[in-house]
Amino acid sequence: MLVGIGDDAAMVEMGSGNLLLTTDMLVEGVHFDPSAISPTDLGYKSIVVNVSDVAAVAGSPRYATVGLALPAETPSGWVIDLYRGMVEACGEYGLSIVGGDLSRSERIVISVTIAGEVPRGRALTRSGASPGEAVAVTGCLGAASGGLKVGSKDALSEWGRALSEAHARPVARVGEAQILAGSGASAMMDLSDGLSTDLHRLCAASGVGATIDLASLPICDQLEHLDVDPVDLALNGGEDYELLVAIPRDAVEAATAKLKEHFGVAFTVVGEFTEPIEVMADGRPLTPKGWDHFG
Repeated sequence: MLVGIGDDAAMVEMGSGNLLLTTDMLVEGVHFDPSAISPTDLGYKSIVVNVSDVAAVAGSPRYATVGLALPAETPSGWVIDLYRGMVEACGEYGLSIVGGDLSRSERIVISVTIAGEVPRGRALTRSGASPGEAVAVTGCLGAASGGLKVGSKDALSEWGRALSEAHARPVARVGEAQILAGSGASAMMDLSDGLSTDLHRLCAASGVGATIDLASLPICDQLEHLDVDPVDLALNGGEDYELLVAIPRDAVEAATAKLKEHFGVAFTVVGEFTEPIEVMADGRPLTPKGWDHFG
């Protein structure tokens, strides 16, 4: 960073790879309830959900700008805690906040833009999957949406804290994505809106179909404590920010071993990409029921 916050524009030194740009908004009443999440966790999450998009194309985050709209009565301490969480996340993922904007609004809106980079020829998009390749995911699914269903009585239990943290403090799989890119993965995206919806998106971009086996889904263990259908949360819950990956079958074993060795993260084959017909689960059409802002 050559010029940071305080001037009309930030000035940064560009790397030698391709520039990545991504933006995500968190809107009060749509993405979060201020009474249900601390400002520090909200700030942390607002950075990480953008970092996850950079990770999904096997890139590295570098710089962030923050647009913040607030009601006039917002306490200054709340804003300080929000930025404390942002700075913590930036430290975790190796990027800097270099500018932004502030406005008055009827509700809280947080808009973060991140610039990152990826070596030339190394980016993974949604459009590279081929029939016969494995459908695979990192980590486990359903925990983030499960965190929204943890009641106050169970919030202090070990499993309740784990689910709540999965929702409030997601993990962006930056290093994991780069290992997968180097292991032969052909397409990738992050699971922000639920497997059922995001798998349709990847298939549409790649011009393929897919079939998945519901029994193979890596469902997070803590969901067994909730009175919910864990398969439904794993398919449709969203905000897991795990990676959905297309990878040749003969590359799965080595990729799995590397992810376990370097990050202790599971890598699970849940199905196979097929000729462009339908997206199926256990022999039936898989309906996209994940998050849709206008659905």
